[in-house]
Amino acid sequence: MFRNIKRDIRLIKERDPAARGTIEILLTYPSLTAVRSYRIAHWFHIHGMVTIARIISQRARSRTGIEIHPGAKIGKGLFIDHGMGVVIGETAELGDNCLLYQGVTLGGTGKDKGKRHPTLGNNVLVGSGAKVLGPFKVGNNVKIAANAVVLNAIPDNCTAVGVPARVVKMNGKRVRSVMSEIDQVHIPDPVSLELCRLRSEVDSLRKEVARLKGERI
Repeated sequence: MFRNIKRDIRLIKERDPAARGTIEILLTYPSLTAVRSYRIAHWFHIHGMVTIARIISQRARSRTGIEIHPGAKIGKGLFIDHGMGVVIGETAELGDNCLLYQGVTLGGTGKDKGKRHPTLGNNVLVGSGAKVLGPFKVGNNVKIAANAVVLNAIPDNCTAVGVPARVVKMNGKRVRSVMSEIDQVHIPDPVSLELCRLRSEVDSLRKEVARLKGERI
């Protein structure tokens, strides 16, 4: 356990420019508390002591604002930046070195039994407020933009944005117009782009109607 905590502290220092020292991280970072509590709760869960596991996870939720079901499967190096409002469902699976921002939900889409939450590969980044809903796979090295809603599988090495989320970059090549690597701010919204295109067409139609009316006069 101490080796895992030491690794998690090192990763926080690498990923968060606001992290100033080990003591500060130990005492003030909810991600560290939530993940540590999850590891303990998960041990009880897989050994059949599910009530104890849920009590531990709910206490951690009250302390940190991060809800991780003890049945989830989480790899090494998970960092939840800020973390308030993050929810990770019972059958969710996360690979190594994933990064989640505040408000992220890894959830299901109904009351189905069995696998109902997403599986994230290694090195996946999920931006603030994004929702990943359903029992599908998000590949390795995927980046999901802030407030995206992911409802289908995403291949490896992709960037996805929008509601519902669409792949805009794959293997370093643009699938659709995208400004740059994901930074949660400077990313075009496909829905907004489509609305702008439709508005331009409506303006053109209005001008054409006005021209035709003028000819009749």
